Amino acid sequence: MYTSLDDGKAEDISVVDLRGKTSMADHMVIATGNSSRQVGAMADHLMEKLKHAGQPVAVEGMPQCDWVLIDAGDIIIHLFRPEVRAFYNLEKMWGVARPEARPL
Repeated sequence: MYTSLDDGKAEDISVVDLRGKTSMADHMVIATGNSSRQVGAMADHLMEKLKHAGQPVAVEGMPQCDWVLIDAGDIIIHLFRPEVRAFYNLEKMWGVARPEARPL
């Protein structure tokens, strides 16, 4: 999964361990794309890899691509545009530090 996100130039990738906190998934991955187009492309690429690996996949948010949620069973992936990620701040909700933004 990291390879797919890195290939798509995802930024600020966070992995949240949900084991013992919720039954909805074991891990949550959060990453940022710089535009709706990039978020959509990352989501398409990741879903293709997950499907090829035999993982059932459900997706929400593809029409707008501001925030795309990919449900891959034990892993939930959130792909955001930067301002949408900052607004929802999922890492804070789950009590983990957000990675430092890389300088341009």
